[in-house]
Amino acid sequence: MLLAANWAAACGGSGPNADTDGMRKEIFLWPEGNMPTVTPYEVNNGGYQDDPGFRPNMVWYPVPEGVEVKGAVLVCPGGAFMFRSPNEGAPVAERLSELGYQSFVVNYRVRPYTMEEGSLDLARAVRYVRAHAESYGIDPENIASVGFSAGGILCGDEALHFDGTVNGSALDDRYVPDSLDQVSADVCAIGMIYSFYGRLSVSNNNVEELRAGNIPPTFYTYGTEDPFYRQFNRNVEAVRQAGVRVESHVLEGWPHGFGVRGGWAEDFDRFLMTVMKH
Repeated sequence: MLLAANWAAACGGSGPNADTDGMRKEIFLWPEGNMPTVTPYEVNNGGYQDDPGFRPNMVWYPVPEGVEVKGAVLVCPGGAFMFRSPNEGAPVAERLSELGYQSFVVNYRVRPYTMEEGSLDLARAVRYVRAHAESYGIDPENIASVGFSAGGILCGDEALHFDGTVNGSALDDRYVPDSLDQVSADVCAIGMIYSFYGRLSVSNNNVEELRAGNIPPTFYTYGTEDPFYRQFNRNVEAVRQAGVRVESHVLEGWPHGFGVRGGWAEDFDRFLMTVMKH
């Protein structure tokens, strides 16, 4: 825990046990003045969700008292990389916490920033949770991510390109790696909720690329009335052909954007229990 304590001190905090109520709820992901950035952004004249001073962060939704802690899940709302949809954040984290997962809504960077900058935010969030696994009462290997639409694409990009100990200098050579960058950003599983591996609106079905990415077991849920339904089907098959363990749930007649509804959280819970260490 010394590594985590050193990093938290550099960020102006003292880890998850900082507040008088026991644990900090909002956690900034980068120390001030050292965030990997390739997008110049000084004035919000484009109607962007976040102003230039926005600091990527995550909000913790703890497992209720009396519920067994199973692991941690990082929740990435969708919004076409233009915004973060509220119905895919807090309600999802609250449900997953009820099921036994320390849950974190990741407020990653969206436009004008690139997807890759957002992926680094997610990787940083994974590292933070892993570095503080003991405080959260979890096995450090039991950390998963789940994303909706663009948020799922972000989860996939993080797993493909910014996992392990890949740090911000891969994108921004001005970034100065710190002690938290020594912690792995790997996740044990990904939940793709009406989403896929790829880029916005375009799935990556290249089996060799997916195999080379060494992506974790992947859980899908999507509806037959989603405009991306056929792309979801193709991505599921490509990921399966890449040798990745896949579970897919298709909701007849359901559209895009159903958030926490559809019973997928309970299915995801059962899936995670077959992946996570006990």
